[in-house]
Amino acid sequence: MAAMTSSARRPFLNRRLAEFGTTIFAEMSALALSTGSINLGQGFPDTDGPEEIREAAVRALRDGRGNQYPPGPGVPELRTAIAAHQERRYGLSYHPDTEVLVTAGATEAIAAALLALLEPGDEVIALEPYYDSYAACIAMAGGTRVPVTLRPHEGAFRLDLDELRDAVTDNTRLLLINTPHNPTGTVLTRAELFEIAKLAVERDLLVITDEVYEHLVFDDAEHLPLASFPGMRGRTVSIGSAGKTFSFTGWKVGWVTAAPDLVAAVRSAKQFLTYVSSGPFQYAVAEALALPDAYFEAFRADMRAKRDLLATGLTEAGFEVFRPAGTYFITTDIRPLGESDGFAFCRALPERAGVVAIPNAVFYDHREAGAPFVRFAFCKQTGVLEEAAKRLKAAFQE
Repeated sequence: MAAMTSSARRPFLNRRLAEFGTTIFAEMSALALSTGSINLGQGFPDTDGPEEIREAAVRALRDGRGNQYPPGPGVPELRTAIAAHQERRYGLSYHPDTEVLVTAGATEAIAAALLALLEPGDEVIALEPYYDSYAACIAMAGGTRVPVTLRPHEGAFRLDLDELRDAVTDNTRLLLINTPHNPTGTVLTRAELFEIAKLAVERDLLVITDEVYEHLVFDDAEHLPLASFPGMRGRTVSIGSAGKTFSFTGWKVGWVTAAPDLVAAVRSAKQFLTYVSSGPFQYAVAEALALPDAYFEAFRADMRAKRDLLATGLTEAGFEVFRPAGTYFITTDIRPLGESDGFAFCRALPERAGVVAIPNAVFYDHREAGAPFVRFAFCKQTGVLEEAAKRLKAAFQE
């Protein structure tokens, strides 16, 4: 029998990815299916978005638009619509041909941006807890992630600006900022963003901003793109997505807006990932971005009502609830229920209450900081949320 070579003995998976394994979303969604539980874990709506936008995709398919390879940067109609959206809502002017890039969802935009902009050893500061793909993409790029933790304070999760400043070193290449923030629901304020911009300019840092929940802000919160602050237009890669705003998450249409040299860099990496994607859907999203303000206002109002419904139900069940200022997730503290291990709690919850949630600790490098927190999604039909609240209350209060 031939001896194994050293290469055969080496694990198949690249060591940079060895720590990640299967995502918690796959595990919990499978648990929801196997137990027949209500899935408030993974963040996808249980109804489709506007009928006219779905029909726009069907029309594009039938007309043969996008059925073959679309242009690498994205179809002109969508790039123009993205630029118009940024101008109309935020006063940010981008040229559709040189400053807009269409991607396979925001996840690819994040991956391409990090692969393009990082060299091995570069440090990336990210707000913890963070979307799990951040850590994996930083690792694939050979970077080093440096978490700055958002901590609960007076009913919300807050950024410590002094901690952020102290985290910057001579090896820091970029800041990865997510606002509105998943999973905590925090929306960074104008004053906080001003200080982040000031820091980036002073230390000559690049910034990637994940703004996929830009249209999901509630109450007095306001989404302000970091690129609109002094000194940030030329150093910020802004990432948006159609999935969260129009409830077509399976279409995977995202985008990057940035100065020409930054877009060129991201495109250089993106072209070797998917090259192009979502051809007919790009035409439909172009129409979606041109919907009147009434659509966005109604969408926000509907999600705000669902937030309030689930927040009330969770409170009545005994959770401590951090009412989000943005996104469609609610973070809760399970310690009032006599629990402290979010992983164990979420794995037992389907049998205990017929509901699935996500342990926030998966979004932390400092797992102990996230241990008692659990995230629920409220982007579901009202009746589903009412039933989930009923089940939770029955499980913990009766």
